Amino acid sequence: MTNQPIFYTGKGDDGTTTIYGKPERIPKYHPRPEAYGTIDESQAVIGLLRAGTRQPRVKEILTRVERDLYLMMGQLAVADHVKLPAKPIDHSDVDWVEKVTAEIGQIITMPTEFILPGDTSTGAYANLARTVIRRAERNVAKLYDEEGVSNNAIIPYLNRLSSLLFVLTLFEDQQGGIEQPTISKIA
Repeated sequence: MTNQPIFYTGKGDDGTTTIYGKPERIPKYHPRPEAYGTIDESQAVIGLLRAGTRQPRVKEILTRVERDLYLMMGQLAVADHVKLPAKPIDHSDVDWVEKVTAEIGQIITMPTEFILPGDTSTGAYANLARTVIRRAERNVAKLYDEEGVSNNAIIPYLNRLSSLLFVLTLFEDQQGGIEQPTISKIA
């Protein structure tokens, strides 16, 4: 069994993990791993959407988003004083999300009522990704409150990304032939 890769260390078996650049181990439920872990989860759901969409522009957008989320996870998984080789997420990335949201927003018809997810599978994946991103945003906001994070572009990026995923929900449904989304009939 020489030359077999090892996919685990066993160091986290006690329920702790490390943050690169910090000497002490922290609980896995600490706000920092909770924040980057939720971003990881959202990236996986976005991957489902990217795998399912038939729209080349959506695939292109989502590939960029997944790469941005990967960078964001890396930034949150290290102490603030650690300098990573990759460019950190910054406000130009937030601007890009806003621009892409406006681009797709020009193509869709905005509903005037609350809609129910599930008219198409890719629309449902986009909606699921939106909700996980919202949770990631809440977790990162908690981390900012409790520890402080030097990168002030992460929360705005996540906030704008949830809007982008909402318009992608509508876009995917419309591209899937849904002319009128299923609405929530609130009496």
